[in-house]
Amino acid sequence: MAHRGGPVRRSPPMQPTLVAVAHGSRDPRALPTVLALLDRIRELRPRLGVRLGHVELNRPLLGDTLADSAGAAVLVPLLLGRGHHVKRDLPAAAARAAHLDTRVAAPLGPHPLLVEALYDRLLEAGWAPGASTAVVLAAAGSRDPDSAADTRRTAALLSERLGGAAVVPAYASAAAPTVPDAVRALAARGHHRIAVASYFTAPGRFAAQSAAAAPGPAAAPLGDHPALARLVLQRYDEALARQRTSLASPAPPADLKLATA
Repeated sequence: MAHRGGPVRRSPPMQPTLVAVAHGSRDPRALPTVLALLDRIRELRPRLGVRLGHVELNRPLLGDTLADSAGAAVLVPLLLGRGHHVKRDLPAAAARAAHLDTRVAAPLGPHPLLVEALYDRLLEAGWAPGASTAVVLAAAGSRDPDSAADTRRTAALLSERLGGAAVVPAYASAAAPTVPDAVRALAARGHHRIAVASYFTAPGRFAAQSAAAAPGPAAAPLGDHPALARLVLQRYDEALARQRTSLASPAPPADLKLATA
């Protein structure tokens, strides 16, 4: 509709805030690393509101971030698999924030962009291909079988990226094998050049323990790698697309709802 003074200019609708959810760590390097990642995300999408919340150990805690937010938000876990935090803690935090229109995005892994970041970190640490080379993919670990499946998938993708080099997933807690056990198993199989890839978003106790077990190059955590920033935005966009699809889908007839209940 035209206005007497010219066409009416409508402001674009506000985008939901991207709330990046980090685990939290007592390592003093963790928070600056996550903040650097958020700066990269803001550079890629300057008009998008980006905030941070932690599951534990660091401020701001996720509950405080959500309590201080308004409108709509997408929680994007800076977590690498489908463990307890993604399946339980984040949906519970979203449910408690009843004043917000909130949805939870998928975890970051597995995904080819993560593999690119892992590959670059290995190269930075001095990894080089060779007949006897191998890599231990060091992850936090979880009792959830879906989380282990996600880590195994990432290990397979990384092996492909490394030209077929052996890549064995290992864990800092809650699952087997441990990183030292994986190193010993690879050495027993004749791999004499073994690197550790750090499948962690930021420095912390588990990442440091895993690196200490490396007999060869020990890669840095993923940190503020550009591929990680792009992946966070992709998970945000996917969450919004899922909501639009669900809103566009017609509701099933009442008798079908009863039949499938």
